[in-house]
Amino acid sequence: MSFWDHFEELRWLLFRVIAVWFVVCIVVFINKSFVFNNIFLAPKEGYFITNQLFAKFADLLSIDVLRINDSPIQLINIKMGGQFWSHIFISVVFSIVLMMPYVLWEIWRFLRPALYKNERKKAGGIVTVCSLLFLCGVLFGYYMVLPLSINFLGHYQVSELVLNQISLWSYINNVASLTLGLGLVFEFPVLVFFLAKMGIVSPANLKKSRKIVFVIVLILSAIITPPDVFSQIFVSIPLMILYEISVYVAGKMYS
Repeated sequence: MSFWDHFEELRWLLFRVIAVWFVVCIVVFINKSFVFNNIFLAPKEGYFITNQLFAKFADLLSIDVLRINDSPIQLINIKMGGQFWSHIFISVVFSIVLMMPYVLWEIWRFLRPALYKNERKKAGGIVTVCSLLFLCGVLFGYYMVLPLSINFLGHYQVSELVLNQISLWSYINNVASLTLGLGLVFEFPVLVFFLAKMGIVSPANLKKSRKIVFVIVLILSAIITPPDVFSQIFVSIPLMILYEISVYVAGKMYS
């Protein structure tokens, strides 16, 4: 194919992605009550599954500090049209999450002809792996990190004289950045796969950095979790498993 043929293929790829994204956006926008009440606002409520599980652990271990979001934070809207633009923003973000597997499949379909036969065989399941890792990251962020973050940041006070009046936009921005951010972080093994293939990283370098990464993960976990070791370890373990998977992937590339 000539350069312009490739350009035409890319143009149609973008057209298909935008068309599907637009349709998904409309579907999400129409289902406003379900998307907001049952998905985006649920993690701050006591009935949310993660908050319920922490409450059960608190009763079992007799550690009250494990109770999170016992008193839900109240959200306010301080701008004219703020709720409408928040609705649009959530429709855009949520539709991106929903259609990510399709976007990855379209990208793979565009790049596949440029690969050699043996390269196609090695990277055959890349779309499935990327989609599963992204989904795992989003779910981990939504069910684990987000409730802990809301509990800590939403109730943190520098003084009893300062009340927390949290805006709807601030809350939504926190939800979107955490879930999408962790979805991308969970793609780390795939990134390592390509970096190892190009010879930029090696298993030896990753193993050498293990202690530093472990300390960073513990610090991040301590920031977003309640002040107890149990919650900190609970969040740290999946992130360290992710790093070890990356070390394994790099090792397979060098073997």
